[in-house]
Amino acid sequence: MDHVNHTGTQSFILAGFATTGTLRPLAFLGTLCVYLLTLAGNLFIIVLVRADSGLSTPMYFLVSVLSFLELWYVSTTVPTLLHTLLHGHSPIPSAVCFVQLYVFHSLGMTECYLLGVMALDRYLAICRPLHYHALMSRQVRLRLAGATWVAGFSAALVPASLTATLPFCLTEVAHYFCDLVPLMRLACVDTSWHHRVHGAVIGVATGCNFVLILGLYGGILRAVLKLPSAASRTKAFSTCSSHVTVVALFYASAFTVYVGFPGSHPEGTDKHVALVYALLTPFLNPIIYTLRNKEVKEAIKRISVRIRTILKEP
Repeated sequence: MDHVNHTGTQSFILAGFATTGTLRPLAFLGTLCVYLLTLAGNLFIIVLVRADSGLSTPMYFLVSVLSFLELWYVSTTVPTLLHTLLHGHSPIPSAVCFVQLYVFHSLGMTECYLLGVMALDRYLAICRPLHYHALMSRQVRLRLAGATWVAGFSAALVPASLTATLPFCLTEVAHYFCDLVPLMRLACVDTSWHHRVHGAVIGVATGCNFVLILGLYGGILRAVLKLPSAASRTKAFSTCSSHVTVVALFYASAFTVYVGFPGSHPEGTDKHVALVYALLTPFLNPIIYTLRNKEVKEAIKRISVRIRTILKEP
C-alpha cells in the first residue's frame, strides 16, 4: 500500500479487482451489461406500477419505491467499479470518497428499513385483511416510505462522519468503492472503538429490523397455517415469496461483510461479497418480482395489449 507522511490525505486510490489482459474488457462489458439491465429492470417496475391500475395497491407501491431506491443504490458504486475495471487502480478525491461512503450506507440502511415496512404490509394483508386498506391507506404508505428514507440517511451520518474524521496514513483502498472496513484499515490509529460504534449503529438498526421481519413472518406463518384450504395457503405464501427471497439475498450478503471485527475477514474478501448486495441483488430484484409474481405478469399482458391497440390505431 502507498504510505503518506501526514494524517490527512487529499485523495485515495481504489484498488478494484486484479484483472489483466483479455479478462479486463470482458469484465468491464459484463458489468456494464448487468448495470444497464439493472437500470432498465427497475425503471420497468416503476413505470409498470404507475401505468397499470391493477397494481395500485400498497404492496406494489412499496415495490416501486424499492426499485427507485435500487436505481440510486447501484449507481452509487458501479461507475467506480467500471472505472477500476477499465483503468485499474483509480484515484478518488477524499471528499468524493466520503460522500460515496455516506450515500451508499444511507441507501443501504433505507433499503433495510423499507424491507421491514414491506414485511409489515404483508403481515397486515394476511393477518388483518378486513382492515388492510384502511391501515395501509395512501397517506400511511407515503409516510412509511418517507420515514424509511429519513431514518436511513440519519442513521448513516454517524459511521460516515466518524470515518471521515479518522487520520489516514495509507491511501490504497482494497475495494472498488469507499466502504467502512477498507477505509478503517488505512487509519493511523486503533479503530476498534470506531468499529464498536459502527456496530452499534448499523448492527442494532439492521439487526432489530431483521428480528422485526422474522417476527412478522412468524405471525404470517401462523395465520396461513390456520387457513382452511391448501389453495388459499398457497396463494397467501405466493404473495410473500418474492419479498422473502429479496430479504434473504440482502441480509445474507450484508451480514457476511458487516458482522465481525475488522480483520476477521481476509483483506479483499469484502469487495467480492459486496458485488452480491451492491450489484447482483439490485439486478435480481426486478426479475424476482416479475417472474415469480402472477399479478405482475398479468399487468405486463394488459399493458402489452394496450400498446398493441394504440399501435394499430390509424
